[in-house]
Amino acid sequence: MQIIILENAAQVAECAADWVQALIEKKPNAVLGLATGSTPISLYHKLVSRYQDGLISFANVNTFNLDEYYDIEESNPQSYRYFMRKYLFDHVNIKLKNTFLPTCKSGQNPRVQGVMFEDKIKQLNGIDLQILGIGANGHIGFNEPTSSLASRTRIKTLTKQTLTDNSRLFNQNERQPNMAMTMGIGTIMDARYVLLMATGKNKAEAVNQMITGPLSANCPASVLQQHENAVILLDREAANALEDKGYFL
Repeated sequence: MQIIILENAAQVAECAADWVQALIEKKPNAVLGLATGSTPISLYHKLVSRYQDGLISFANVNTFNLDEYYDIEESNPQSYRYFMRKYLFDHVNIKLKNTFLPTCKSGQNPRVQGVMFEDKIKQLNGIDLQILGIGANGHIGFNEPTSSLASRTRIKTLTKQTLTDNSRLFNQNERQPNMAMTMGIGTIMDARYVLLMATGKNKAEAVNQMITGPLSANCPASVLQQHENAVILLDREAANALEDKGYFL
């Protein structure tokens, strides 16, 4: 696990964009694992800007998103498909047929849907670089605390804390889904490289547990201690709870 502490969130986004650009320059048909949430938005802004400047092309890139709400339409502004189109897909030259999310609608079997998603990843020879955020409770994707560290893509009930943290994104009278399909922890660990972005003081304790705490299902992100190519990008606020920060500078 490589820890990189940067001055602010803008530098975290810039560094993450450098990683993505370097991968695509080396491998134009790269397979990217993507995340949603507030943290990666700044990364997507950087990637769109670099595409517009002719520095990067997504023409042959395939993507797999970490998660998607259960039984939600793609056109729903709260869906992660909508999110990805809003912040990235509709602004670069990626082919939408090459973008995949772990979807499941009412009437579909979540186990079958999960296996189909896993099989598609295998067909494309795995994920080259998986972008991650981290929840305040240490979750990655929607793998909530106590999730199996060997888990695969499946349906998960979201914890009260995650629902509370995400409630700011929903209007008062808008239905907030309480279940989602998520890439499993085992699936995430299969990625050749993992790049986790964490910014802000509200992530500091989760970051501390991920890096210095025990390997535990109570902090799913702690599994990244065992990934040989995990890179953790932090701003100073997110790194604030770490002792001996000088070691990582």
